Amino acid sequence: MTSTDSNTDSPIRPIPEAQVSEWDYEADVVIAGFGVAGAAAAVGAAQSGADVLVLERTGGWGGAAAMAGGFIYMGGGTPLQKACGFDDTVDNMKAFMKAALGPGVDEAKIDLYCEGSVDHYHWLADDCGVPFKESFWGEPGWEPPDDDGLQYTGGENAAPFSSVIPPAPRGHVPQMKDKHVSSEKGGGYMLMKPLTDRAAALGVRSEYDMRVQTLIVDADGRVVGVQAKQYGKNVSVRARTGVVLATGSFAYNKTMVESYAPRLINRPAASIEEHDGRAIRMAQAIGADLAHMDAAEVAFFSDPQMFIRGILVNGRGQRFINEDTYPGRVGQAVLFDNHNEAFLVIDEAAYDVALTTQTSTPQLRRRPTWVAEAVEELESDMGLPAGALQSTVELYNRHAVNGEDPLLGKKTEWVEPIGTPIAAIDLRGMTGGFTLGGLRTSTASEVLHVSGEPIPGLFAAGRCTAGVCAGGYASGASLGDGSFFGRRAGQSAANGR
Repeated sequence: MTSTDSNTDSPIRPIPEAQVSEWDYEADVVIAGFGVAGAAAAVGAAQSGADVLVLERTGGWGGAAAMAGGFIYMGGGTPLQKACGFDDTVDNMKAFMKAALGPGVDEAKIDLYCEGSVDHYHWLADDCGVPFKESFWGEPGWEPPDDDGLQYTGGENAAPFSSVIPPAPRGHVPQMKDKHVSSEKGGGYMLMKPLTDRAAALGVRSEYDMRVQTLIVDADGRVVGVQAKQYGKNVSVRARTGVVLATGSFAYNKTMVESYAPRLINRPAASIEEHDGRAIRMAQAIGADLAHMDAAEVAFFSDPQMFIRGILVNGRGQRFINEDTYPGRVGQAVLFDNHNEAFLVIDEAAYDVALTTQTSTPQLRRRPTWVAEAVEELESDMGLPAGALQSTVELYNRHAVNGEDPLLGKKTEWVEPIGTPIAAIDLRGMTGGFTLGGLRTSTASEVLHVSGEPIPGLFAAGRCTAGVCAGGYASGASLGDGSFFGRRAGQSAANGR
């Protein structure tokens, strides 16, 4: 029986090199995918002296990265951090990432990532021409509404991290004129455009409408190429020194999501349809190992400017997270720990302030679902058990008069007693996400066999791999991880490791 991918009828078992009668294309390094990981791999390989060919299934470069907000997670004392007046150290960055992105993080990867972060900034900015504006945006939100270059993007300045790890903002976003947040004209474009321009200047070739199908291996098991479909025709592409897989996550592969990340079933994927897990399946077919396949980032479709000024409660009327943390942590807590149920309880005064405050996501503001003159009345209207919400609000207000939140640690600046009139906004089901797990790779971006040994000739980076995130997330981790280890994948493939 021929093994096939769940989204197509094309075989994914590797093809022996002896069965290839003619090579349609050839290069030293062949890269599948022209998003951020593929573009960084292309530049890295070309800078290492390799002849590089990128295969992209769509009609142009970009992938999910070009449509993203554009955050690149970097720290340890980058020029942008220093220009904005923030001190950061490699050790503090390591400590935060290991605490926030776990459990079960690859500590060797995080160590290397943090130790190389300042150099990576210079590579992006000075070598590849990615622009960063020396300005900080400190408001709660998913991303800056304008062209500011730096923001907190992982809850570094909130409980439970801020009291034990000195906080520093590490979300670096490329500067873009006429930026439209949450659209195809976000900061991600100004990451991808300089990277692909740099690749072209280095002589990188690209072929489009190339859907990679399977790997080609020699008699010793080394990956020596890929078979792809171009305009409906099978083509064979030879890689003299290495193949790099950079085709994105499996968020749009229904079977894989059901098998590995069932908590994302029926949740809108914050990704693109090309993320169908094909590269993961191809590598699995030659024995590749996987890691953290259940991990996912979860977007919470509510304006942080709104929910930070109230309290979030679950279906039992209980608070479950400090509302001033990273919105992605809120989303994970809602979906994973609270049955995808959340309500924002907020008084009229706080609601009105939120409506007049600058925000990056006004489209995520919602009108109250229930409005009442007293907490007891609101509780009844919401259908909560008698006393449940009342006790939650009473406890919160008891400490809020002193600007304190001893239960969950929300910062004093956001703690105000909840008054009346009072409202609740129904946020049940307001989550969506994308997968974080994938191929297990080394710090050199080698794809690892289930035995633990590198698969000769095969490298990978980006969301088709298990990167620095094992469970938690920080905005910028995908583009940071993809570009950092994508560059290493290109270098390793060029060297034929």
